[in-house]
Amino acid sequence: MTNSQDREPEWVALARELQAIAQTGLTYAKDPFDLERYKQVRRLAVQLFADGFGVDPIRLHEVFNGLAGYATPQIDVRGAIFRRDEVLLVREWSDGKWTLPGGWADVNHSPAENVVREVEEESGLRVTARKLAGVYDRRRHPYVPPDPRHVYKLYFVCDEVGGVLATSYETTAVDFFPLSDLPNLSLSRVLAAHIRRAYDHHLDPELPTDFD
Repeated sequence: MTNSQDREPEWVALARELQAIAQTGLTYAKDPFDLERYKQVRRLAVQLFADGFGVDPIRLHEVFNGLAGYATPQIDVRGAIFRRDEVLLVREWSDGKWTLPGGWADVNHSPAENVVREVEEESGLRVTARKLAGVYDRRRHPYVPPDPRHVYKLYFVCDEVGGVLATSYETTAVDFFPLSDLPNLSLSRVLAAHIRRAYDHHLDPELPTDFD
């Protein structure tokens, strides 16, 4: 467990909390005046994010309007597969940088099932999830840029059971890299420190799972 303070700017946390209040309020409020107030709170959150990130507020409105129900963190899963002192990485089509295979968890699948599916879809390898190495609160670590959503990142150590290396519609390359010479990482998705920590768990399965 870490006692580190949030690494993101304070305004990001404030804007995210405004969005969470708006989302939850729009879910449960019945009075039309209350609903309008929560819509205004959401508009304020969107404007804060748009100004701070320099992005299109219309696009942010679309993202947030698609969220419903009580506001909770979203789950991102990552699979760490090692061959000796090398780790499997995929190159993302979206930014041309490298990451552990993974992505958002889908409903009706356990966390382990999600990471197994993501690894095969993005790399071509079939794996089993052997160990949950870490559960990290994204905002407490130097992922960049900050995300308007609150995200928990789950790192699994996985073992190969078959398949062959292959790209997908999301990835443009797949390869194993020495831990001492990692390529240009997609820092919105993965950190070198968390990859190397997953390797510690690979070597020593008795290590307790890391968590924030």
